[in-house]
Amino acid sequence: MNTPKIIDHIVQWLNTCLEASPLNGFVIGVSGGIDSAVTSTLCARTGKPVLALNMPIYQAKDQISRSLDHIAWLEKNFDNVTGVHVELSAIFDQIRQTFPGPVQDGLTMANTRSRLRMLTLYAFASHNKMLVAGTGNKVEDFGVGFYTKYGDGGVDISPIADLLKTQVYEIGRHLGIIEDILTAAPTDGLWEDDRTDESQIGASYEELEWAMQHLENPGKSPLTDRQKEVLTIYNGFNTANRHKMDPIPVCMIPEELTAIKNGCS
Repeated sequence: MNTPKIIDHIVQWLNTCLEASPLNGFVIGVSGGIDSAVTSTLCARTGKPVLALNMPIYQAKDQISRSLDHIAWLEKNFDNVTGVHVELSAIFDQIRQTFPGPVQDGLTMANTRSRLRMLTLYAFASHNKMLVAGTGNKVEDFGVGFYTKYGDGGVDISPIADLLKTQVYEIGRHLGIIEDILTAAPTDGLWEDDRTDESQIGASYEELEWAMQHLENPGKSPLTDRQKEVLTIYNGFNTANRHKMDPIPVCMIPEELTAIKNGCS
């Protein structure tokens, strides 16, 4: 993997996307994880204005500190980056007070957190005339669909969506991302008990990458019991989340039903 050239390619792609739009820069949510750290740094490298938003909702202290530390690192190293702290816990409380109790199951409210952050990102993007940069990697976006539809999946551009998680880490090390982020266990930050991605999925990102590659090129070697289990996990998530990854279905109306005859429909 030619990491420096990949970095240059993504930065150039970001600039091309911005030049093709009437907008001024990028808005990105910074979570304290590797994906948002790498994506925000790549956006910063364009030299265009970047708003890096920290948007805690009853967040674990270590997640908040990593996010704030990364934003401080960005502001120190890039004059075009402005950090913004938006505390969303009070708004989330109002949503919980409004939604009927039965609706407030764990997954629904976790996804609500993500959608509240998306709303916030687009408020800043609209006001400042900027693009919202997504932070999803290839395993999340096109493998297991481990993201919230119209939450962190609601973005304008996806700079790292063709990179595997291990490749994102490699780029992060090359960019000089702070050590606490490089060593932190990946988490979506949507649960108050600070659960990790691996505990939710049942497999590590390295295992999921293996599953993606195995399905493309199965090979002839016999599989271990764990590999069979990982394939089952991967296929289960891929099937259940296919509605996120495929285009929205459109009901196509037969032309004979919409044709106008003799001036009357």
